[in-house]
Amino acid sequence: MAKPKTTYVCQNCGAIAPRWAGRCDACGQWNTIVEENPEQPLAAGVQLPKGKSRKLQPLAGESAPPPRIATGISELDRVTGGGFVPGSALLIGGDPGIGKSTLMLQVLATLANAGRRAVYVSGEEGLDQIRLRAQRLGVLDAPLLLASETNVSDIVATLRRERPEVVVIDSLQTLWTPVVESAPGTVSQLRAGAEAMVRLAKKTGAVTLLIGHVTKEGQIAGPRVVEHMVDAVLYFEGDRGHQYRILRAVKNRFGATDEIGVFEMRGHGLVEVPNPSQLFMGDAGREVAGAAVFAGVEGQRPLLVELQALAVPTTFATPRRAVVGWDAGRLAMVLAVLEARAGVRLGQHDVYLNVAGGMRVREPAADLAAAAALVSSLSGRPLPAGTVVFGEVALSGRVRAAPLTEQRLREAAKLGFSLALVAEDSQLPENPGLKVERVADVTALAARLLRE
Repeated sequence: MAKPKTTYVCQNCGAIAPRWAGRCDACGQWNTIVEENPEQPLAAGVQLPKGKSRKLQPLAGESAPPPRIATGISELDRVTGGGFVPGSALLIGGDPGIGKSTLMLQVLATLANAGRRAVYVSGEEGLDQIRLRAQRLGVLDAPLLLASETNVSDIVATLRRERPEVVVIDSLQTLWTPVVESAPGTVSQLRAGAEAMVRLAKKTGAVTLLIGHVTKEGQIAGPRVVEHMVDAVLYFEGDRGHQYRILRAVKNRFGATDEIGVFEMRGHGLVEVPNPSQLFMGDAGREVAGAAVFAGVEGQRPLLVELQALAVPTTFATPRRAVVGWDAGRLAMVLAVLEARAGVRLGQHDVYLNVAGGMRVREPAADLAAAAALVSSLSGRPLPAGTVVFGEVALSGRVRAAPLTEQRLREAAKLGFSLALVAEDSQLPENPGLKVERVADVTALAARLLRE
């Protein structure tokens, strides 16, 4: 029998190369290609075993919603769609030190105190280290079972014996199996470990929470196939310079994506933030030039965030453009539209844009709020107190309507705002709860702000 040909796999993106190279052609990373033994393909002429014919079911019909295990942490239940579904596998990623292990330990302790059988398996820390963290979090008395193990076979055998309802694996990158002839942390080991944990979750019905490391770009380390295997992918976001953490669902087979849960990191662990809008509004209570409150939506949750802009004259030939918490490409587009369509000259100014509170805004509806903040900073005239702004800016300068307008206006009215600047074609509710002014384009926006 011919010896199987050796392959070379990139540990960053999972691309396969015919020979070793210092730089991966697929992702451009250096020194990430490792020699691995490929899996044996099906030999030519070998017949597959005869399968069983399955009865097909019609699409129409009634199905009961999947059962849920409420975690007792409302922000986490919101992100997962109402709680954990038995037999599901969830992947949680985030930067080092952001609080992934802390959150998972608090979740397991809460479930264990509620009578659920929970197991925490750590491949990064010893049992004494886990107990020290539990003591700091005040959950040392929880009836939680611990294990410190990295061998996949031993973990599977232990979980089959204990039959837990919820299990945490910390972390996925530490798992290894002797069946795969490669070092722990490689693409092959990650794939084999994830496949074993997902298969175990489906067979035993245990909720399996897999903690994953992330790369420098913020993506979960390892092949993308791992994210396809699991039922939900959650990212724990935040700046360690701020105490607030955001748990975001980017994939969820049992709920909505882009839902967020907001937590505050304190000395005794993570604490839920029931009303995050008040955290991200910065100086919204007073009139400050260059500040605009954006009424955004994360998943189905309306969220008010303050955008802060600063335009400073520069003596350099190339002005600086710095942005934190927003897309730098959209900032460049809004600057170009303001200059070309509204005559707002920012070509000789350094421009800085910041989203208050460490929040990251992703939706295009923040264009109008960014434009309002920039015009306000350049003119030195603050927006009227109690004003929220939202709408998408087109390259023609026209302002387009944002979805979920009613929810945005209702949240702004609940927090005491009295005026909303929206797109001209926005569908408004019968009783928005505050005064609404329509803005057709960026020219009308600039004229509206400059006459204040």
